Amino acid sequence: MTPRTLTCRVAEVEDLTPDVFRVTLEGRPEAVAHDPGQYLELRLDDTTWVPFSIANAHGGDGVIELHIQHWPERDNSARLRELLQVAERLTLRLPGGDCVLDPDSERPLLLIAAGTGFAQMKAIVEAALHADPEREIELWWAARERRDLYLERLAREWVERHAGVTFHGVSEQPLEAGFDAERVLGHRGRIDQALAEHLDDASRHDVYLSGSPGMVYACVDVLASLGLVASRVFSDVFAYAPRDPLVPTVGSLVRKRRA
Repeated sequence: MTPRTLTCRVAEVEDLTPDVFRVTLEGRPEAVAHDPGQYLELRLDDTTWVPFSIANAHGGDGVIELHIQHWPERDNSARLRELLQVAERLTLRLPGGDCVLDPDSERPLLLIAAGTGFAQMKAIVEAALHADPEREIELWWAARERRDLYLERLAREWVERHAGVTFHGVSEQPLEAGFDAERVLGHRGRIDQALAEHLDDASRHDVYLSGSPGMVYACVDVLASLGLVASRVFSDVFAYAPRDPLVPTVGSLVRKRRA
């Protein structure tokens, strides 16, 4: 899709946690069309555009959902929060990004996100389950602590409604007793370590990752040792922070560990 600039109405701003808020925008349905996994850029001023993953699959109703992390110490974050408190309309540029759900693939999905990277995965899950409610989907979501899994209830709803969905919550802090349920599993530590300890095989999956370059490549290295197919892994990180090779060979990983 060719990117376009448009103005959308701010329909709702909702705090999900003290640090994350959800913004619902409304525009012309044909103007806000996007593929699941794409992002938009929001204009703060004439020279500043800030990217955010679109957190919902295109439904033809003109609605766009964003999940925004508020960092008080960051100037752009504070300006955006102030703008959203007073603005009735926002200027957007969309869509952007090539990390989108492959509509022709029926492979199981392995979705790996950190923090508000969940927004991108939410759109992919919605589109995948709409096309095939029986699709096998394994969602891994990493956060500092449980409250940062700000839509945990939604992930649990996917599990309850769809037998093919499994949800893994990964937290740096201990998860309370009672987190685990049928096809809901909690892990403590870094997400790359959790994948290494609890995932057996990645060769069958289409893999989508959303997070910092360090987190994404740490996970890719783990998955490479589990049979990851290089042509079936997708992340926006590959576009703005590429490395060569994106997916290392098992032999190079062994040499790296020995070094």
